[in-house]
Amino acid sequence: MSDIYKIPGKEKTFSVDDIIVSKTDKKGIITYANDIFLQIADYKEHEVIGKPHNVIRHSHMPRCIFKLLWDTVSSGEELFAYVLNRTKYDDYYWVLAHVTPTFDSNREIIGYHSNRRVPNPEAIKIIAPLYRHLKRMEDSQATTKQGLIESFNILTRLMKEQEMRYDMFMYKLQQLKSSDELQVNMGEISHD
Repeated sequence: MSDIYKIPGKEKTFSVDDIIVSKTDKKGIITYANDIFLQIADYKEHEVIGKPHNVIRHSHMPRCIFKLLWDTVSSGEELFAYVLNRTKYDDYYWVLAHVTPTFDSNREIIGYHSNRRVPNPEAIKIIAPLYRHLKRMEDSQATTKQGLIESFNILTRLMKEQEMRYDMFMYKLQQLKSSDELQVNMGEISHD
């Protein structure tokens, strides 16, 4: 995929039987990372525990996806999202992330739990150009705030056009056997 989507570094992959797991506190500070997380991201446990989860955020990921993620999980809901992560050595890996809030006995959010699985390669053929378009929109604005607003508006319009919530869009993408099966009206995005 690196040739098609021009992401720097080497793509790392993991087994469909593997699940990358991490837990954070309410502020997104890592409190737990399983061995698969450490292996794929090229970190030792002591290098990530106590660090912000964005230590693995790839610079090519649009910020609007993280805004959607944080808005959703901080309101007490779960979210599925395709995410491009980076390793300690600036390689990359795609995941389908399932992020859920963790509650205490009073139903107050005390942290977040994320399970990441191998993404559907057919879905990445749709997601990568979309994310590239959103990121370019963010980077083309006069301020980072305006870039986030513009890209989030594009994402919101796309979901309205698809007549579904983002998490359902992610679910449909994960089920694809061919990228031609899902009619995604992305206009200029698909030709980006």
